[in-house]
Amino acid sequence: MSELKQTADIHVRVQRDAANDIDSIRWSATDAPDPGLQDARAMILALWDAGERNSLRIDLWTKDMTVEDMNDFLFQTLLTLADTYQNATNNADIMADIKHFAREFAEKAAKVERRA
Repeated sequence: MSELKQTADIHVRVQRDAANDIDSIRWSATDAPDPGLQDARAMILALWDAGERNSLRIDLWTKDMTVEDMNDFLFQTLLTLADTYQNATNNADIMADIKHFAREFAEKAAKVERRA
């Protein structure tokens, strides 16, 4: 019996203004809970090239992304990366280290933001 395989497509649309700043980031996915284009203010896409042993990244954010939003986005991304690492490696110690770093980052970013 053949194995049933599922596929999903993810589309990202980036709109730039005349100064080449990012006006909007919109995305859709065939298996997303809500159909159609969804708005986002920032995105990080990382792909692993095993042959080159290198990660390929696209980091984008809109011109109206606030520093506070960027701090929250990076904090939540670090927490998610910690969970991803633990799920992939079963290494709870390093996962805890990454989460500890994420909390330190959030605290330092909040202090800097309060001074601004």
